[in-house]
Amino acid sequence: MALSLAVSPCPNDTFVFHALVHGLIPGAPPVDLTFADVDVTNTAALDGTFDLVKVSYAALPWLLDDYELLHCGGALGRGCGPLVLTNGRTDLDGATVAVPGDRTTAYLLFRLWAADQRPARIEVVPFHQIMPGVADGRFDAGLVIHEARFTYQRYGLTALVDLGEWWESDTGLPIPLGAILAKRGTVDPAEATGWIRESLRYGWRDRSASHDFILANAQEMEPAVVRQHIELYVNEFTLELGKDGLAAADALLGRAAAAGLTPAVPSFL
Repeated sequence: MALSLAVSPCPNDTFVFHALVHGLIPGAPPVDLTFADVDVTNTAALDGTFDLVKVSYAALPWLLDDYELLHCGGALGRGCGPLVLTNGRTDLDGATVAVPGDRTTAYLLFRLWAADQRPARIEVVPFHQIMPGVADGRFDAGLVIHEARFTYQRYGLTALVDLGEWWESDTGLPIPLGAILAKRGTVDPAEATGWIRESLRYGWRDRSASHDFILANAQEMEPAVVRQHIELYVNEFTLELGKDGLAAADALLGRAAAAGLTPAVPSFL
């Protein structure tokens, strides 16, 4: 039986899962791969659609009854947080803000940061439309993730806030962005963790092996941006969340529950 896997087409995910998807990990089952933006996988996981799935940490309070958090394969780090971009605007009172999803970690961080501001409207918009939309005035501000931190200046935009810097200065912890979940009763978490870690180690040993796969799915990203993306988002937390990674998840979801933004979840520590 093939293992159904859903991740994003972003370079960090294609780098991590290349070897597993291509049958290069001894003992791992064949994989039926689906590419989808994280806002799509957050929703699909509610229905238990996939055996292994990449979701936002912000979505975990609605998913942990059916899925278990794996301690590898996800996206956490420092200096890699979401940005709030504007076309010169210096506050968000009365603003229309474009966001990439209503259960993304980026939006949860935004809501925690913007608790004392008064945006007039939030619009969920496909990620690729956010920066052009802010640049041409359709939106007053946009919440962006991933490679946008390397390219937003091309649109003439400025960063009102780096939510990663805000989070790290406030907590001292890395930013918990994307999590890998295993479906309970379908996937053995220990086995899945082993497959993913071996896939990551394979990628680190032979970086050329995944090159074509990454570029074919990188949504027209330039090779230099692809390299920056992988260097930033594939790191020690991808191999093992560790105490700091789990503490970061606790801090994010604990603050969100205290603010009434998400249901409470048990500690991961």
